[in-house]
Amino acid sequence: MSTSKVVPKDSVTEEALFEVLVDPELVKILVGFSNKASKQTTKKSQQAKKPTKKVEAAIEGAAQIGIEVRKDVDFSTWYQQVLTRSEMLEYYDVSGCYIIRPLAYNIWQEIQYYFDAAIKELGVENAYFPMFVSQRVLEKEKNHIEGFAPEVAWVTKAGSSDLEEPIAIRPTSETVMYPYFAKWIRSHRDLPLKLNQWCNIVRWEFKNPQPFLRTREFLWQEGHTAHFSKEEADTEVHQILELYRQVYEDLLAIPVIKGIKSEKEKFAGGLYTTTLEGFIPTTGRGIQAATSHCLGQNFSKMFDIVIEDPNAPASADGKDAKKMHVWQNSWGLTTRTIGVMVMLHGDDKGLILPPRVASTQVIVIPLGISAKTSEDDRRLVEEKVNDVVKELKSVGVKAKADLRDNYTPGYKFNHWELKGVPLRLEIGPRDLTNKQTLSVRRDTGHKEPIPLSELTTRIPETLRTIQEEMFKRAKKVYDDHVKTVLNWEDFVPTLDDKNFVLTPWCEEEKCEDGIKERSARTNTEQEPQDDKAPSMGAKSLCIPFDQPTKPAIVLGETKCVNCGKDAKRYGLFGRSY
Repeated sequence: MSTSKVVPKDSVTEEALFEVLVDPELVKILVGFSNKASKQTTKKSQQAKKPTKKVEAAIEGAAQIGIEVRKDVDFSTWYQQVLTRSEMLEYYDVSGCYIIRPLAYNIWQEIQYYFDAAIKELGVENAYFPMFVSQRVLEKEKNHIEGFAPEVAWVTKAGSSDLEEPIAIRPTSETVMYPYFAKWIRSHRDLPLKLNQWCNIVRWEFKNPQPFLRTREFLWQEGHTAHFSKEEADTEVHQILELYRQVYEDLLAIPVIKGIKSEKEKFAGGLYTTTLEGFIPTTGRGIQAATSHCLGQNFSKMFDIVIEDPNAPASADGKDAKKMHVWQNSWGLTTRTIGVMVMLHGDDKGLILPPRVASTQVIVIPLGISAKTSEDDRRLVEEKVNDVVKELKSVGVKAKADLRDNYTPGYKFNHWELKGVPLRLEIGPRDLTNKQTLSVRRDTGHKEPIPLSELTTRIPETLRTIQEEMFKRAKKVYDDHVKTVLNWEDFVPTLDDKNFVLTPWCEEEKCEDGIKERSARTNTEQEPQDDKAPSMGAKSLCIPFDQPTKPAIVLGETKCVNCGKDAKRYGLFGRSY
């Protein structure tokens, strides 16, 4: 290093200052120090700017019309984007209420057609009852209204005038219908009475609405029936539950577990509740899919729904024959079905619709047409596209052509993938020459050429295959996430791995509360759902009808995994929506 020059401060000149500043060794030192400081600053900046959840979830190069986040990283945002960008749903200016658009409403209609035809085979008739119920009638069944009290919406004004008595908007219709059951049922010959209504329901009290899952207004069907005996009522409860299973598994390709609710979780005021429990693997959470309740004689006693017992011996004094109360059931299925389907089957490209509920099962798209394509070739391709659509419709396939000339084929592919159309057919000039079309499955992306002459047989077969394979894949995932746990040490870790837990249980309510409290999580930082529900502990989802046999419950020997008392049956526990 050269010798530094010492310049007296009282004799600094421009020349002397220049010599100091251009000293090569000094420049190296200054540059080195600057680089080191810059690296340290950059390192600190990188440490301070760790990737956010939003950044991690972003899908690189996502089209603006498509989904911008990954399902497995930011599930809540993914779900909202899929619903709105696929045009299934639109947000409304009243919190917890949503506009169900045609794509989603068609799915609800498919469910209606299927279920309505099935219940009519059981002798059920459709009716409609008013949505308003007086406070006096609503509060007649104490246990029932206590279960719904926080959710009841009340009408208290008409214009600027207060109503003399508040009127409730139905949270369910037991208290709306049963005064009239009492009027219409006079003899055992009036039984069974089986009514169903397709209507809307309002349940107001909650803080975290989620489209289709937890909404203040929703659509449903509710069946209400009256029977002569408990045996008849029991039979119907299970018939209806089986129809609900068919809706979920056969139409929507959603696997479910059948079971009975605990005393704590059963329908308020009912005798027992049977249920279907679904599973969302992305969050590891369960969802109550549908319920079929036996109400016993509780409501018939409250509303005085009685008949003369035809089996009672005639009284010697000629007094009226012995009166008996009827046995009742109620059962319901809601638009929650649509949300469960979206959550289970959708992927990072959007919806994946099971063919049986898709409003468009096959989309036919022309391609290979450019500015250089002759008008004759363009016309031939478009004519063939229309011919294919007509052929498919003739065999019951819901087909549609996308002949929009202001969008590229790539844009159209993304558009229909977002909407979940099960199958895409591509037809271009070369395909006409080869007399074939290229088929692309939405669920797997599998591509296969199909001769044009075989479309009317191959396409229906392919749609059936898609439906079956969607269910089989979902069923395997569900089965893999139901774990048998025989000691408490494994309970919470199994739950935290996004599983359901099948465990020996005493079925006591105090123990049920204890399991929920002990299994509650305090750290939910990585949970990809809303902030409220994930921290909840495990609740009893149901006691499955299909009980494990390895190992089987041995009465008097097998102990409850939580409290140590004798276990009665395996209970299915999990975190749930």
